[in-house]
Amino acid sequence: MLKAEFTKYPLHFIQPAGTSRGILKSRDSWYLKVYDDESQETFGIGEIAPLPRLSVELRDNFEMLIEKLCENLNDIVEDFHFKLQEFPSLRFGLETALLDKEMGGKRILFPGKFTTGEEKLTINGLVWMGDYQFMFDQLKEKADNGYKCIKLKIGAIEFEEELKLLSYIRKHFSPEQIEIRVDANGAFSNDDALMKLQKLSKFELHSIEQPIEQGQWEEMADLCRKTPLPIALDEELIGLNVQQHKEVVLESIMPQFIILKPGLIGGFKSGKEWIDLAEKNNIGWWITSALESNVGLNAIAQWAWSLRNTMPQGLGTGQLFSNNIESPLYIEKDQLGYSPDLDWNLDVIA
Repeated sequence: MLKAEFTKYPLHFIQPAGTSRGILKSRDSWYLKVYDDESQETFGIGEIAPLPRLSVELRDNFEMLIEKLCENLNDIVEDFHFKLQEFPSLRFGLETALLDKEMGGKRILFPGKFTTGEEKLTINGLVWMGDYQFMFDQLKEKADNGYKCIKLKIGAIEFEEELKLLSYIRKHFSPEQIEIRVDANGAFSNDDALMKLQKLSKFELHSIEQPIEQGQWEEMADLCRKTPLPIALDEELIGLNVQQHKEVVLESIMPQFIILKPGLIGGFKSGKEWIDLAEKNNIGWWITSALESNVGLNAIAQWAWSLRNTMPQGLGTGQLFSNNIESPLYIEKDQLGYSPDLDWNLDVIA
């Protein structure tokens, strides 16, 4: 018989994280511990980390959902991908915990050259929204630290100020020196989105994430047909849990890229369904964490490594929190690595 328990742990941002949906100063994560009732020494752990105003299952009674999951674990474990279909963060947390336990409870879910320290993952640097000077300072720091791919959150300040920042970048760094991705988080209106994409395209950007709000498939499809700048779907994937629905949205919109956040789309099995459908339709993809602690980030990074996608991944969020879980993960320039010589410290959550 399996047993499960959970711990809630608030994560505090070192500096407020600005998005088009507001400023985050902290976020809650729940840590699911799964073990056999004969022995608690070998346990798997998974992170349940829904994001406010984005995760479809986050509601007032959310913690009760985790309690029911723990109480009924043995009844749902054989078919949890289906039974937890409407709860992507729970599905991701349980999938991770079960895989961790199956692999010996050592937080090594996808063993290979990443977890032995022989290989690293290339990641993008993240520049948060703020005023011009704040974004400029972040950008300079990332460039000085050796990042070759930088992602800018846009949509919170005047568009002309953002264009000014991009102009500065291109005056000092060619597209070969620094690849720029921008993320609008749905901040553009339908009326001005194409005009803004045309202005942004002058800076030879790699792509833009979610230029308009999710759920507008016809408008997004029209943008993807006309855009001078590759579009990546991000929030658009959230809440689509049935393979048939995934297929419909991709074939309806035909974006240039999709972005996979396992904690928001239902985990690795669900993510692989998206990847298979994207590749079938010649759509590119990469993987991003969704402000998880090092527990979730570790699982996502190992999965990303196992898929052998050579594009820079969005996995540089481990340094955002002042009270993150100590782990073997580390960042060196624009590389995320795993050191077998470093230990986990799960005391605060397990």
